[in-house]
Amino acid sequence: MASIRDLKKDINFALGDIIEAVYIWEAGSGNKNSKEGSLIIDEAIAVFDDLMGMIHNKEVKNAKEHFKEIRTKLEQKTSNLLEQFNKMAG
Repeated sequence: MASIRDLKKDINFALGDIIEAVYIWEAGSGNKNSKEGSLIIDEAIAVFDDLMGMIHNKEVKNAKEHFKEIRTKLEQKTSNLLEQFNKMAG
């Protein structure tokens, strides 16, 4: 299994890329500080906080399953955020 450090990096990069994509779209389209973009950014930050909280939970009985669940949740949440972004930028 990948290390916890790699999982943290994956979370940071995936959610950071989504936030960056929103900023680039806003700058390119002239929709600075759009309501839709702000919602996506806020949700990405909330997902980041939630996943990092899960990583730092020390009261886990089965660590391997716990981290597998975190990775699955990351994939689901980033997929949902990308769908929202594509609808907005569409």
